[in-house]
Amino acid sequence: MIGPSSSAAELIAHLQALRSEENIAGMARFGIVTETALGISNPDLQKIARAAKRNHASALELWQSNVREARLLALYTAEPEKLTPDIARTWADNFDSWEIVDCAADLCVEARIEALVPEFAADDREFVRRTAFAMIAGAAVHLKQEPDETLLAWLPLIAAHAADPRNFVRKAVNWALRNIGKRNLRCHRRALALAERLAASDDRTARWIGKDAVRELTSEKVVARL
Repeated sequence: MIGPSSSAAELIAHLQALRSEENIAGMARFGIVTETALGISNPDLQKIARAAKRNHASALELWQSNVREARLLALYTAEPEKLTPDIARTWADNFDSWEIVDCAADLCVEARIEALVPEFAADDREFVRRTAFAMIAGAAVHLKQEPDETLLAWLPLIAAHAADPRNFVRKAVNWALRNIGKRNLRCHRRALALAERLAASDDRTARWIGKDAVRELTSEKVVARL
């Protein structure tokens, strides 16, 4: 029985017992790296995480396992107040799949280490750079008390990397721009102006990001909510 007293080794053994070849094949169709996967869904992993509770020492051990689901469980059970920039940098060295990155980005925002955003954005590794923009997207939604200036200060970073054609980067850059634009009217004006500028770009990727953001930010639904 999994519980707060379960060790990292016990948690990994429990995960391995749930391995599903059929689910692994399904994950591959969604672009998830499956070389170390066990085929356990994120909702099922979240249930295990709720039973195991937050335990930072165990999370560090789980990450070392190199098993996809164990690393996701590490992200779900890590204690945000104990997550340091150095740990985040070490974990980023192993980022190899979008769903790991997006969970890690949420944890980094919860840990309030968004100062890593420019550093991660400057990193040429696809999934590390994606982390930066996934963090911006998350911060725009979850850091409700943060001044608008914090979010708006990231717009030049979005502009700087809007021409990165790699799939997982361009989608995250677009996501970050749209989320800033949906935050409130002030952010909407600034984000929409950037989106329109990108939409007129000669660069194909920047143009795609801009046009898609313009389409969402000028939609009736978004405008009405703001």
